[in-house]
Amino acid sequence: MVDKLVTADWVQAHLDDPSVRLVEVDVDTEAYKESHLPGAVAFNWTTQLQDQTNRDIISKSSLDALLSAAGIDNNTHVVLYGDNNNWFAAYALWILELYGHANVSLMDGGRVKWLADGRPSTPVVPSHAAKQYRAQEPNPALRAQREEVLRAANAPGSGPQLVDVRSPAEYKGEIIAPPGMTETAQRAGHIPGAKNIPWARAVNEDGTFKSPDELRALRRGRRAGRRADDRLLPHRRALLAHLVRAEA
Repeated sequence: MVDKLVTADWVQAHLDDPSVRLVEVDVDTEAYKESHLPGAVAFNWTTQLQDQTNRDIISKSSLDALLSAAGIDNNTHVVLYGDNNNWFAAYALWILELYGHANVSLMDGGRVKWLADGRPSTPVVPSHAAKQYRAQEPNPALRAQREEVLRAANAPGSGPQLVDVRSPAEYKGEIIAPPGMTETAQRAGHIPGAKNIPWARAVNEDGTFKSPDELRALRRGRRAGRRADDRLLPHRRALLAHLVRAEA
């Protein structure tokens, strides 16, 4: 099992490691074309990580094809990074874990920190030889279904806690999407009982995740006295890497 969070120094030291595949997943799907880490491939969250017919995640067979074409097999250490504090890179990490890929990490600080540090980047799109990838069946324990969410919403304080990681304006229903983005099939506001812990509050100014103690304090401040061992159900976007780190 690999570390879920790796540093930019670690990534730079492994740029030429054939067992590692760098994958960029950005909110701004055009950012990769400008520059990216050497050897990194790009996954488009709107067209490649979501089902194009149903409002759902990518299917098992589609994931097999996507990873195989990127030169990833079941033993590859996939390191994900992206813009906006690794927002959709964390979403991609959740998808890979859902389908049983254990060797997957996030690069702490993401794209912004890498470029701010003056580390190597390139506009050249790499060509990797295709490999064969076979995903496992999705792990139901890593995904909350409708009935579980309804139970949490209808019985606040007695079970799992819903967490909404969107901006306060989205949470309050003032807007339905971040500036520059479009959402469909969505009503304004939030699920009743959900606590708002904005994604941006979990990171430092340079985009790296806050320390475990800071994250625990952030969670305590938003849980209104819930027990420390209460389960959290991330609402709508993956709040994964830093929660895992906070429990370490």
